[in-house]
Amino acid sequence: MLGLSFLAGSIPNSNIAARRRACVDLREVGTGTVSGSALYRVAGFGPLALSGIADIAKATVGPVLAGPTRPRLAALAGGAAIAGHNWSPFLKGSGGRGFAPSLGVLGAQAPWGIPVMLGGLVGGRAVSQTGLGGFAAQCALGPVLSRTRGRGGMLVAACVVAPMWMKRLAGNERPADPTWRIYARRLLFDTDGPDVALHDTGAHTTDKPET
Repeated sequence: MLGLSFLAGSIPNSNIAARRRACVDLREVGTGTVSGSALYRVAGFGPLALSGIADIAKATVGPVLAGPTRPRLAALAGGAAIAGHNWSPFLKGSGGRGFAPSLGVLGAQAPWGIPVMLGGLVGGRAVSQTGLGGFAAQCALGPVLSRTRGRGGMLVAACVVAPMWMKRLAGNERPADPTWRIYARRLLFDTDGPDVALHDTGAHTTDKPET
């Protein structure tokens, strides 16, 4: 079950769309992140919308197959789908940030988490701090789902957030100067660059944020 969920999550819809529409491998342009924002830059809104829907849908496979009678397995399957998206074997370990599949996982198990994640994205974009907005939403996810679904909700939140934070910390490559400050910037702002509060327009850890 977990392996199937990981495999479904690892389907690189954004890169497939970029190759078909613009003959571009997203790993070879910009910061090298295989994400919706990178796809939008090379192919526009139409392919972005279609790949985003596919990324949301693929993350529901494992949780739906696990069913409501196995909530722990469903939560773990959701986390596996996000991990597959973030470290796709079809892309030799490259991938996105897990935002779109997180919506699929939450939709299948804990819908109250969806407005939390979207709120972080919208709020972050409003103040040109997309990475920080995403981090704030991820921090809020556990308390919100714990309040609405108890311990089961907290488990879902942990399975969603863990692979997203691990991807932020890992970035697309090992930092040239692997200090705690660099990893703190990656986790909070999804960037390696200094002066994020003034200049961040959305993750350049070697990555742009989401999906």
